[in-house]
Amino acid sequence: MRKVSGLLLATERRAITGLAGLYATRMLGLFMVLPVLALYADDLKGATPLLVGLALGIYGLTQAVLQIPFGLLSDRIGRKPVIAAGLLLFMLGSLVAAQSDSIAGVILGRCLQGSGAVAAAIMALLADQTREQVRTAAMATIGLSIGVAFAVAMVLGPWLAADHGLSGVFWFTAALAALGLVVLWKLVPPAPRRVRHRDVGMDRDQLRGILTRRDLWRMDLSIFSLHLVLMAIFVAVPFRLVDAGIPVERHGLTYLAVMLLAFVAMVPLVIIAEKRRRMKTMCLSAITGITLSLFGLAGLGEGIWGLFGWLLLFFIAFNLLEATLPSMLSKLAPAGAKGTAMGIYSTSQFMGAFLGGVLGGWLSQQWGLSAVFIGCGLLGLAWLAGMAGMVPPRHLSSEVVALDDSEQDDALESLMARFADVAGVEDVLVVPEERLAYLKVDRQRLDEQALSRLTGAGNPHSGA
Repeated sequence: MRKVSGLLLATERRAITGLAGLYATRMLGLFMVLPVLALYADDLKGATPLLVGLALGIYGLTQAVLQIPFGLLSDRIGRKPVIAAGLLLFMLGSLVAAQSDSIAGVILGRCLQGSGAVAAAIMALLADQTREQVRTAAMATIGLSIGVAFAVAMVLGPWLAADHGLSGVFWFTAALAALGLVVLWKLVPPAPRRVRHRDVGMDRDQLRGILTRRDLWRMDLSIFSLHLVLMAIFVAVPFRLVDAGIPVERHGLTYLAVMLLAFVAMVPLVIIAEKRRRMKTMCLSAITGITLSLFGLAGLGEGIWGLFGWLLLFFIAFNLLEATLPSMLSKLAPAGAKGTAMGIYSTSQFMGAFLGGVLGGWLSQQWGLSAVFIGCGLLGLAWLAGMAGMVPPRHLSSEVVALDDSEQDDALESLMARFADVAGVEDVLVVPEERLAYLKVDRQRLDEQALSRLTGAGNPHSGA
């Protein structure tokens, strides 16, 4: 076993920068329509609140269905060709929606946008391009880029729509897809040999064990509910801003103020959750905050400042959960099974987005805007009840140890018992064919010297 520097190589920096930018521009294109579609749907033939909600959320269905097949296909034919095909599908969907004068055309365009489900292939390529000891930081960069893309989309979407209409938003997303293709082939380094990554890809042998874990199901329930509520309320939130007297062309400024304040307020809460080990408290508090804000948006706080306050509370809680749920999932997932757990988690997120758009549109069509928030608020209560019995996740960190190629397979098999005997090592998986050992460790109890002697290399490669 060997020690490898944790400093980023030049090729790793290029890969992380390029793929994070690629992921962010793609998500920016998907998110920009959220704050504007409902407002501009009157210009589309056949538009109803239900169909508007379907147009908002349909991308989640195709994402959920196709992300794993695209990831598996990338194992066979290569990461870059699959990512390029996904970007072309995304561009095609944007062009279809941009040229449509009916809600049916926009739904088709959004469906095609989502069918470019290359998230798994992008993450796999990132794993191909990075070493084990820097991969967690690389994945965190991707996560940060998604959060930034969402915030920018909420501001940029209304500004583009105010000047160029809904079609202008879709033309811009098509341009983003074209830019993504340039980034993929010019900035991202050539793809190395494709290998299997348990911290990224799905493992069929692990799937049943992950699906039977109640604690992991709670994480899947949370991301499902979070994105269901997010998608549902954007059938109604833009109209709440109009009713509060905020002109459409100033919606971008409103979202900008909300997003900036929400981010500033969220940071200390994440620190409390992580450093002071208050994950459960912060999670339940965030769900409570979302539920209260939904009932507030239903009409309990009228006027601009009341509306602003409820939106601020919603997005503080939303951002807090977006930041802490993946961290909790990583702590709960068994050693070597993080990729499988994340695959189910991501599928739950996309299904939530799809059903949220449909639910929000249906509630709005049947009973009006307030019903959207009330319905989501009731869902929030059920969500809170489902999470109340959660056990606080143990604060375990992931470690990946690279094993020497010279070691024999029978010796590698015996390493599992020796790793398990080290104080603070709570879970271990040795995979001889990958020449890697996956550990879950309690850093407060970890015997660093014993682990260093076992690896013969100083510190192993830290993960999340």
